[in-house]
Amino acid sequence: MVAKPATAPVRTRSALALILLTGAAVAVSVGVYARLHQPASRPLFLLWFSGMLQLKGWLATAVLALVVVQVVTALWIWDRLPGAGRAPAWLPEVHRWSGSIAFTLSLPVAVHCVWSLGLMTSTPRVLVHGLAGCAFYGAYAAKMLGVRMRHLPAWSIPVLGGTLFTLFVLVWLTSALWFFTRSGVPLW
Repeated sequence: MVAKPATAPVRTRSALALILLTGAAVAVSVGVYARLHQPASRPLFLLWFSGMLQLKGWLATAVLALVVVQVVTALWIWDRLPGAGRAPAWLPEVHRWSGSIAFTLSLPVAVHCVWSLGLMTSTPRVLVHGLAGCAFYGAYAAKMLGVRMRHLPAWSIPVLGGTLFTLFVLVWLTSALWFFTRSGVPLW
């Protein structure tokens, strides 16, 4: 009896490698552009905010709230939320919409970071913020590809989602929380 070659693990590795390489390419591309681009040092728009840092801080905080919704709904959908019972049929839609809105709200923040300020290395906080921001968009690209690809291990989407969550929390801590604590705005 001749054994058939295992094609599923090869496809799994190839798909995972493609996702991770694409995510890395997005992160590096954003970082290289932000570093090489001459920062405009002015906002593109302020909407109803009094300044660029206020716009970035409050929009990032709204994104953080939606990211928490993402984590809770994902845990509930995957039956990992203790005591919640079975996820209602509408919950995946809430998960998708909260993620879409969070991503959309993150874009003005990212554009102001990249276009107006560039990737700065002036302090460890600013450097960590910039690198985590670039990695966040790479992780986002990887996760969005991952949810649409077949032949991935079951652990890959939760790991990509957890990475995305961790990176955004790091971005928020090194920017919005820093801004609010320095400007005297109480968050709670």
